[in-house]
Amino acid sequence: MSEQPGNESKDGPDLGRAGQERLEGSIAPPQVGSVFIVDPTVLDSLPIPGTELVTAFNYGMSLWGRTAKLVCRLPTGERINYFLKVTALDEVGKAMTEGEFESLKEMHATTPVFVPKPFAWGRYSKSEPETHFLLAEFRNVGEQPPDPVKFTARLAELHRTSRSPTGKFGFHTTTCHAFLTQITDCWEESWSRLFQRQLAHMVSLDQERNGKWQEFHALCDLTLEKVVPRLLEPLQSEGRSIKPCLIHGDLWDENTATDMDTGEPFVFDAGSMYDKGMGSKDSEFSTLADCDMWLSSVFDGMTELCKTYFPNELKQAQQGLRNPLHRQPSANKDGGHDVGQEEDDEEEEEEEEEEEEEK
Repeated sequence: MSEQPGNESKDGPDLGRAGQERLEGSIAPPQVGSVFIVDPTVLDSLPIPGTELVTAFNYGMSLWGRTAKLVCRLPTGERINYFLKVTALDEVGKAMTEGEFESLKEMHATTPVFVPKPFAWGRYSKSEPETHFLLAEFRNVGEQPPDPVKFTARLAELHRTSRSPTGKFGFHTTTCHAFLTQITDCWEESWSRLFQRQLAHMVSLDQERNGKWQEFHALCDLTLEKVVPRLLEPLQSEGRSIKPCLIHGDLWDENTATDMDTGEPFVFDAGSMYDKGMGSKDSEFSTLADCDMWLSSVFDGMTELCKTYFPNELKQAQQGLRNPLHRQPSANKDGGHDVGQEEDDEEEEEEEEEEEEEK
């Protein structure tokens, strides 16, 4: 498992910087770096009693913290590697770490080849700011992103074979989309209702960060009260039903990779829930919109698999209306609208117009 580079911040980093690390047509492979100091709490959490730490190195980078490769020796003398992710973001980091652990645990139980096994999460014994860690199975990262055909098949398997423990939509704990909490710690019979709650939560976070924008929030209210029920409630009416599927929740190409040892695709950095998954470009694909050709191949592959496993979707015309709606929670994850930025843009446009007039 590897993450892409960036600086830690409670307000979140510049998400665009991760893309700067990409090679032509692929993503730069993670590098083994300097020695990494491991907290005693992590060593106490190693899954096999008697395991000794041989050494640890910085491995890859993360938008939200630090990542490391732990080289250990089992009581039998055999060597084994573990992946460690450390986040120093106080309570925000706790929610992110616990949510990712529970997400990986649920996904690994369904499709173990597709998801590294998580072993533990916890808090560093002594740290300021408050620091949390995630300990998981180590996989050698090969090609990123992975082969779209293999990836699509594994993703479809996750959606198709997963079973909600309650038969409802939601999750048993709070998970995060990047550094923002999601409304997942609940169970809803109606997918429309869960989506409505999630979108309302993101709108609220946007208002807290950027302030009240009357026209924008009036439109948000109309979307929540009118548009969401109009487009989504028909999916569970007049005999129609939706199977709650376990989704990754933050799926984009830099959260995917090829296992160098097996050649199989795998995913990481998840924020899962039981949602409407495979069957259309819905919640699982909201973060993939406007991305590169690899993702177009994934879309095409999922569309073909949908014809086999989910043949009873509503007509394509209505799906075309729903797709922009599903993208909204993802679009708001880095703060949504930015009133200050809009004002700067307007001033810049006015200055350009004045320069043109002077010419």
